[in-house]
Amino acid sequence: MSTALEVTGFFMCVASWLVTGISLANDYWKISSNSGNVIISNRQYENLWHSCAESSTGVADCRDFQTMLALPGHIQACRALMIIALIFGLVSIIVSTMGLKCIKIGAAKDESKGKLAVSGGILFILAGLCTMVATSWYAARVIQEFHNPFFGGIKFELGSGLYIGWAGAVLSILGGSFLCSAFKRISKAKPKGAYYPSGKPATIYTAAPVSNPDTARAYV
Repeated sequence: MSTALEVTGFFMCVASWLVTGISLANDYWKISSNSGNVIISNRQYENLWHSCAESSTGVADCRDFQTMLALPGHIQACRALMIIALIFGLVSIIVSTMGLKCIKIGAAKDESKGKLAVSGGILFILAGLCTMVATSWYAARVIQEFHNPFFGGIKFELGSGLYIGWAGAVLSILGGSFLCSAFKRISKAKPKGAYYPSGKPATIYTAAPVSNPDTARAYV
């Protein structure tokens, strides 16, 4: 059961890494709102890298953000968190592959493989938390601007890229938790006993007590 749980968690983590990458590349992190009395002839949407405007004919014109230093702080932080999540995920996939019980690499012991699996699971959990913080922070800013009556710019709504990112974060956290079940293999490891050169514990002989004092003097 433990092996099946670890393998399930591993595939969930690989899927979460792919989903997180799709979320980062997705153009629709926020989409212009059509609510209100003003009819908007084109749709605008943005992600962490560029903003786009789509006309009624379906032709999109995208413009990359020219400078990073002029961007709002939350966009810079979300970029960094998403990239860190992908790096953590890639490292976790490599480490977890070497730690799976069903994969034999060299003469690695079961205890050491369990430690690798747990390390990979922890990294996947950290990757999921980074993705969750980035997407939730971005969504909070979109919602705040939407409900702000004094905000004079275009009001946006949550896009599909945020929902994909949330799905990847949940998969990463759950998969990492399943991989951490390998801790049972570490805890069940037998403690090391004393070392005997012959491979068997030495036999210790003790002298039997002598009840006759005269016999004891004879041995002396």
